[in-house]
Amino acid sequence: MRKPIPMNRRTWVAVWVVLCAAGLAVTAELSASSAPDPSPEKSVSAECAQYIEDIERQLARAGQEGEEDGVLGFSRVRVGTEDDCGDEFRNHFGGDR
Repeated sequence: MRKPIPMNRRTWVAVWVVLCAAGLAVTAELSASSAPDPSPEKSVSAECAQYIEDIERQLARAGQEGEEDGVLGFSRVRVGTEDDCGDEFRNHFGGDR
């Protein structure tokens, strides 16, 4: 049986460093290439923007009056609107939490 080629510790460490660096480089490249393209911001309709401002004012007023632990209720659909602004509310107020 043949004897294996002897390698000292420095050689083993150098091999592991090269392999780790190559792995990190490949991982970074794959992560960068597979990242989804950022979707363009959709504009908020004027009516939804106004409704969001109204909600912000009511929240600020409740905070100033010390009613931070209370519950504010809002209907999802306003009379005379085609759009209920649900997506805009979720985006603005962080509904994904």
